[in-house]
Amino acid sequence: MADTNDYGSGPYVVNIEQATVENDKFRVAKWTGKNLQLTLMAIQPGDDIGLEVHDDHDQFLRIEEGSGRVEMGPSEEELTYVKDVSDDFAIFVPAGSWHNVTNTGDTPLKLYSIYAPAEHAHGTIHEDKAEADAAEHDH
Repeated sequence: MADTNDYGSGPYVVNIEQATVENDKFRVAKWTGKNLQLTLMAIQPGDDIGLEVHDDHDQFLRIEEGSGRVEMGPSEEELTYVKDVSDDFAIFVPAGSWHNVTNTGDTPLKLYSIYAPAEHAHGTIHEDKAEADAAEHDH
């Protein structure tokens, strides 16, 4: 079983590729500090992160394993920036940009995300997308 502890906000060193590939949860907050957060994600085939926007911060995502499609744009209805991604691709999402990442492969899409400031509560674990969607609805 993969380690699901949140090690923030103390010093932390991790083999990020290994941690990301070993993660089997939709989302795990791995390190939550005062100004930065690392989450690991495993997106199932055909599933997605969920269309969202962060008005006050940029986001960085890196694909460690799998293939997907990134969509970004100025509104939910205008996702004009579309790119296919796979292992070792980095995704930079500007604040205020609507975005989604969809798994287009037949294996889980393994990625990590860095938010500044933190987006999720310390210790967040979402077993699957349905749990993550319910938490977002309550948030």
